[in-house]
Amino acid sequence: MRRDGIITLVLMALLAAAAVYGRTADEPFIITLATKAAIFAVAGVGLNLALGYGGLVSFGHAAFFGLGGYAAGILASHARNYEALMTWPVEIAGTTSMLVIWPVAILAALVAAIPIGAMSLRTGGVYFIMITLAFAQMLFYFAISWPSYGGEDGLSFYVRNELPGLNMMDPWTFFATCFAVLAVVLALTAMLVRSRFGLALEMARQQPQRLTASGIRLFNVRLTAFVISAMMTGLAGALYADLNRFVSPTMLSWHTSGEIMVFVILGGVARLGGPVAGACAFILLEEVLGDVTEYWQFLLGIVLLLVVLFARGGLVGLVAGRRAAHD
Repeated sequence: MRRDGIITLVLMALLAAAAVYGRTADEPFIITLATKAAIFAVAGVGLNLALGYGGLVSFGHAAFFGLGGYAAGILASHARNYEALMTWPVEIAGTTSMLVIWPVAILAALVAAIPIGAMSLRTGGVYFIMITLAFAQMLFYFAISWPSYGGEDGLSFYVRNELPGLNMMDPWTFFATCFAVLAVVLALTAMLVRSRFGLALEMARQQPQRLTASGIRLFNVRLTAFVISAMMTGLAGALYADLNRFVSPTMLSWHTSGEIMVFVILGGVARLGGPVAGACAFILLEEVLGDVTEYWQFLLGIVLLLVVLFARGGLVGLVAGRRAAHD
């Protein structure tokens, strides 16, 4: 097995061990932290596909994270209020089934990512960063001015959505569900990266002229990676809304985009397990440094700066070495 894959399995085992400890010690708060780390890791894996493997520095992935969250919240709120989501031309009811909500969240992210990606990818560099940020901020301000679903106060739906035969209000069950989703997303990413598409994506990042010369459209490869990345992030947003049983415009803000990027950079760009390490480290630092000072973000910034300066491969790179990302 490749070194990067082994490190990813170890990271997943440590995350599961933290949740198991929380269960055996009767500490649901620890399970909740592990669940939050798993959900953030899913979002980070999504961004890592575009940023790490495709070289697309998107600062607007909060748009897809928030759309996934609002898809879950809106469907759940309509179901619990016994209100139809749409009555014309056909009647569409709300639902509390995760088996319906997850595909809807993924579809919402896909529908948004196609035009956003198509327009953003006609630029490059800092212009790409700013355009993706602008789209996310447009959705952020739209959510604030959407009083039907809480506006700037957000939308609560009180009870988690459902999977057949499972009690999602049980912290351990919900963690196991999010952990399973993370495992599937990581497996799909590993398959994509090692496929012909993954090779084309790597060439698009490193040698775009050679990719074009080989007859493959650079734009199509990048847009596909951007859309798949958005779909993964949208699924993470639906899980995060269920974790909190609440969704708000904050999920669409530039601050959320920055946090998702921190997960990737802290853990290791273009490392399969990088987002897992980054999300876990972020949650841990938030809890530890938060006990030290209310300005814990300043200390986190120092840690991130040290990682960027002295550990170019992130936390995973410190263990795996520079060559492991593409071994």
